[in-house]
Amino acid sequence: MTFPELEASATAPSQSRIKRQLSEQAIAHAAAAEWDAAAETNRRLLEFGPDPEAENRLAKALWELGELASAREHYQKALALDPTNRIAERNIDRLRLLLPEAGDRTAAAEPGSKAPVGIFVEETGKTGFAHLVELAGPRRLAQVNPGDQVELVPEANRLVAISNGVRIGMVEPRVAARLLKLIADGNRYLAGVIAIGDRDVRIIVREILQDPRNYGKVSFPTAAKSTDLRPYTKGTLVREDDLLEEDLEEDVEDEEIEDLDRVLPADVTPDEAFEEEPDELEEP
Repeated sequence: MTFPELEASATAPSQSRIKRQLSEQAIAHAAAAEWDAAAETNRRLLEFGPDPEAENRLAKALWELGELASAREHYQKALALDPTNRIAERNIDRLRLLLPEAGDRTAAAEPGSKAPVGIFVEETGKTGFAHLVELAGPRRLAQVNPGDQVELVPEANRLVAISNGVRIGMVEPRVAARLLKLIADGNRYLAGVIAIGDRDVRIIVREILQDPRNYGKVSFPTAAKSTDLRPYTKGTLVREDDLLEEDLEEDVEDEEIEDLDRVLPADVTPDEAFEEEPDELEEP
């Protein structure tokens, strides 16, 4: 073996190890919403050669930093490298609609705008799903992405959804009516974005506190017979937070839930998740 061949064989494992480390660092930065560091780490990774996943991650970081045009450029590079890349394709389609109205740049995501991973785990009776109505304009929605935290604020007989410090819409009346009653009696809820399109935003809502006055009242009644905890992604079993964080960074934050049957029992429709429970469940 010649000297150049020996040198190449010696450096290849080292480069592979460095690329793996950079990839892990990039995912960790994104999971912690450290978008400047995430962008820089993915750029360093791309110095080693084309990588559609690194392009996707860089695009995501740039979007969170408000660089919409640059984000589209890197999603396009990811799609050119991998024409079957659904994450890149979906985000290119969304940016095609947003850019004419939102512009090439918008406000960066606020610190702490990402929801805790735990709220994205479906738990019978404790979590439910809802659409937002009366949506904000494209410029405001440009900075809202799957994985973002949503604050639910009662306003008269409506439930306002706020994300990244801006009012992004209203919880659909069917769901809001029930939650408003429970909130008025002391319950508390946290929500997160699970899917977003040009005219559609869907959220998951989790009960984080049940007031004693609501004893016996289930926030999200269903006909479910199982009490299993399930993450809303991939139908997998609950795993440690760091693994679930990685799932969120790699595909959840950029992919819509396409089939609610994966998060609701097979014999329950989405509408049934918000039906009133029988009166006898309520304590006097």
